[in-house]
Amino acid sequence: MNSYSDERVSSIGGCVVRVVDADRVAAVRERMPAAVDLADTADVFGLLSDQNRLRLLVALLEGELCVCDLAAVSGLSESAASHALRLLRAHRIVAVRRAGRMAYYRLEDPHVRMLLDLALAHTEHTEILHPERDGGL
Repeated sequence: MNSYSDERVSSIGGCVVRVVDADRVAAVRERMPAAVDLADTADVFGLLSDQNRLRLLVALLEGELCVCDLAAVSGLSESAASHALRLLRAHRIVAVRRAGRMAYYRLEDPHVRMLLDLALAHTEHTEILHPERDGGL
């Protein structure tokens, strides 16, 4: 321990860690979502992290589109677009409407729409540094 009088050492999950503000740590841990909810949230971000799926979702911000048009907008083949859309549909991010042999997709989840809007606004107004792409700072 160092000179801070309120610093403690605790065992959390089998590891010994230093805790500076025990009350705050306890409050945050109490509000922490359940592990299954964190896993589901990570899944959503994982779905959004793929550039091809992201292109499809950004296209759907403008409204409902058929698979053919989504493929054209995103630069994907119809097969690749359909595969990505199936995955997004399985996670209830998009919904499908069938008209004969045509499938029309739309964004289903308003929360994902907000995430997309915020992420796009962030990248438009922020100069992002990419040390992993640019070879360092």
